Amino acid sequence: MHLIVGLGNPGTQYERTRHNAGFMAIDRAARAFAPSGPWRQRFGAEVLEASILGERALLVKPMRFMNCSGQAVAEAQAFYKIDRHRLLVVVDDYALPLGQLRLRQAGSSGGHNGLRDIERALGDQSFARLRLGIDPPPPQYADPADWVLARFSDAEIKALDPALDRVKDAIATFIKHGLPHAMNQFNAPPPTPKPKPPANPPAPF
Repeated sequence: MHLIVGLGNPGTQYERTRHNAGFMAIDRAARAFAPSGPWRQRFGAEVLEASILGERALLVKPMRFMNCSGQAVAEAQAFYKIDRHRLLVVVDDYALPLGQLRLRQAGSSGGHNGLRDIERALGDQSFARLRLGIDPPPPQYADPADWVLARFSDAEIKALDPALDRVKDAIATFIKHGLPHAMNQFNAPPPTPKPKPPANPPAPF
């Protein structure tokens, strides 16, 4: 079994906030791979068992708030005896442009409190993480916390939509083919469509 964790904060007041991009990504994966549910309450989290490309996976949304995400992850991993290389954590990242993905084998929390708490609970940093860009804070946001806890605009939600599908595909690739393959496929920004030439180009002078 694989353990796929999306980070966020519970409650309607945090819906559509940038810090909940991990929840949004897991919800997109749930709709694709386990549309009939049901979500259950376990380990201080909402959990959903899914079959992803023929492989068992547990989708997890910790419900103890972002800064206390680690306990749910550690409890789920211990209960199911999931190998560390089968764990993937999806988080927001304001150092990346909106919608850009970055997969890593391990590394520091980079100041992300949810990742920091998971590292504390597991005892090390050796787990894969998928960062989803939410754009850097504009100059008027002196405290990045105000930025990540603010809601996406409707335009940002629309722009983020294809990225959530890419996260869903990256999760499936990670599960079926492993992290190196997923990194090679999804770490590069998606190609920008080139404008089509006019159907009837003007005649040269």
